Amino acid sequence: MNIEVFLFFLFGIVAAVTAVIMITRRNPVISALFLILNFASLAGLYITLNAQFIAVTQIIVYAGAIMILFLFVLMLLRPESQKKFFELNPKTKIFAIIVAFIVFAQLVYMIFFASPSANISKDVSKSVEAGTIEAIGRELFTNYVVPFEAAGFLLLAATIGALVLAKKKFD
Repeated sequence: MNIEVFLFFLFGIVAAVTAVIMITRRNPVISALFLILNFASLAGLYITLNAQFIAVTQIIVYAGAIMILFLFVLMLLRPESQKKFFELNPKTKIFAIIVAFIVFAQLVYMIFFASPSANISKDVSKSVEAGTIEAIGRELFTNYVVPFEAAGFLLLAATIGALVLAKKKFD
């Protein structure tokens, strides 16, 4: 086993463990810190897959800016003062468990029964070239311009929703 395979499995295990720890913590600040560790391990996975730009973007954008913003929102909204959501809505808890089971079943199917894509190249130089800024930008602004714009509108809607929720708290 070479170092790349070892690091891939190490970062994968850290990502899986921190994801489980993140969703099982009751304190949202502790969950956010484990999410930052998860983002760092995902960046390590991207490095082992020769996606250098995505790894750096993962650290700068997600672990840096987004998580700081998320922590500020947590401090602003003070979730400990809110009533327990699932205690008031037991049907929502059952629905969430059903959705989680469906997602888990899909993951098990993809891991054990699905075959990998046949068009994956075994050439390392092609994978290094695919992770460059130029290749990503060309694909993003030619083939994927509509989903890119849709993601922008989705983020705008989420920002407006967060502002409306924060405004209701202060009124």
